[in-house]
Amino acid sequence: MKGQNISSPNCACIFVGITLVALFEFLSGNCVLARPATFSDAFRVTWGADHLRQMERGKAIQLKLDQSSGSGFSSMNKYLFGQVRMKIKLVPGDSVGTVTAFYMNSDTDTIRDELDFEFLGNRSGQPYTVQTNIYTHGKGNREQRINLWFDPSLGFHTYSILWNHYQVVFFVDNTPIRVFKNNEAQGILYPKSQPLRIYSTLWEADDWATRGGLEKIDWSKAPFSAYYSDFDIEGCAVPAGNNLQCASNPNNNWWEGVAYRELSPSEREKYEWVRRNYVIYDYCTDSSRYPITPPECAPGI
Repeated sequence: MKGQNISSPNCACIFVGITLVALFEFLSGNCVLARPATFSDAFRVTWGADHLRQMERGKAIQLKLDQSSGSGFSSMNKYLFGQVRMKIKLVPGDSVGTVTAFYMNSDTDTIRDELDFEFLGNRSGQPYTVQTNIYTHGKGNREQRINLWFDPSLGFHTYSILWNHYQVVFFVDNTPIRVFKNNEAQGILYPKSQPLRIYSTLWEADDWATRGGLEKIDWSKAPFSAYYSDFDIEGCAVPAGNNLQCASNPNNNWWEGVAYRELSPSEREKYEWVRRNYVIYDYCTDSSRYPITPPECAPGI
């Protein structure tokens, strides 16, 4: 049963290669989207079609960037809560000025919700920097940057976003690198009502990407390439014009379970290791931008 639309009382899902477990979840009124079998099962090219190449019968893709164009793709559906994972092999060598982005966006302009991974190109031999950002109802400027503890251009690594009613967690190979908790009770906006579409792009941003724009892209190194595989989405696909079906009965889906409402002790240990050793910028501690500490950065939040 490949790429078939199915509706349940709580949501509309697309099951790709349905399993008995997924079928049980569906019949129980839960919303689970199984891993797409190929790129075309769940995604579409958004720009630079001649710079995107499907490989391994659609189970992997290559994005390219040169002076004529970059490239990008998006999910066919929007989702309200769940987890999305991708294996990505980033641009190797001298990648200064390039940005490989993997993010979720509500496409609602000034009131958008957005969850961002941005991988910032570097000089050969320098650490790869990952920037994360979170927008809630149009409010962003929540950048954090870490240096990866490995070379992400030598092989595939898994990057994922877990999003539920309780927290947003960014993972690198199952290591949490950022957590944004739902603190609406303290008056802090949280993304929970707008469904998000999944995007990824490879583009040139040498005005800011590497050392604040001091280092510029070297087009003699083009084309620059990033590779993707294992497109894994488990979430509630929003029926057109109806967000309430996915937001209702939140405890039906695995990502809303008790185990996913906060970091486990082992995840907390990994998270604190990253924060101690690899964070190079955190808007929460940037007093030149924020003389008054943003409320979500307060101790205990």
